[in-house]
Amino acid sequence: HQIAYPFARIHGKVQPVASRDPNTPLRHGLYHEEREPAFLMREGLLEKIEDFEHNGITIPASRLGYRITARFVRRYFGRAFDNPSKVFDERILCPEKQDLESFADGILYIAEAQKRVAEIYQKDGSFKIACPPLQAILKIMAEGNWNGLGLSAPEVRTMFTREHLEASNWYAARLAAKQRVDQKLWQRHVEYLVECCSRPTHAAVTKRLNLPARLEHARARLVQCSRPDYRDTLKGTLGVDPSL
Repeated sequence: HQIAYPFARIHGKVQPVASRDPNTPLRHGLYHEEREPAFLMREGLLEKIEDFEHNGITIPASRLGYRITARFVRRYFGRAFDNPSKVFDERILCPEKQDLESFADGILYIAEAQKRVAEIYQKDGSFKIACPPLQAILKIMAEGNWNGLGLSAPEVRTMFTREHLEASNWYAARLAAKQRVDQKLWQRHVEYLVECCSRPTHAAVTKRLNLPARLEHARARLVQCSRPDYRDTLKGTLGVDPSL
């Protein structure tokens, strides 16, 4: 799932992105599909960086993800440069062709830093409360794999879908915690309103603010959030951290 601006300004008017004609280029000269990673990879405009062996050591270059290609430079940078291939030549696009030793060392430094950070998350307990895909990433950062799988494994990639996350025990625990929090909240409201309405000295305020009606509303909400099916209404929300 991608995070994108929900609105775009076109000719001084704000319009939802979804309602815009995909055949109309955006103000910066890109069509809607040209902003999609799947399109860029399909057209050979982005290429995946693969791991490789160097001096008997596996260099985890795939940690860098994807990079633009010469075809990307020709198609898009040509709109700004007369001869873009001279500005972004092969040595710029593929730095390993400048100095393979330095390129390999740089990636190893990145991997080492990632490992150190992931181990800190494991030591301070943050790993246990992380969502499943983040746990997988932290495992890969710290140990190089998650249950024997790497970053490119379909099982790992699928974990980053909304459907997988909503079906996880981690998410169910957050919804259960949210239900408990809501129950405590409305129980507290009910108790406060009952006490307030029972005080003779608060009779005028009770009438002016119509507190009996508010009390009935609070009781109704308490009954609602106490039902087993209340969690179904919470799906799609962030829930609450169970450790709080």
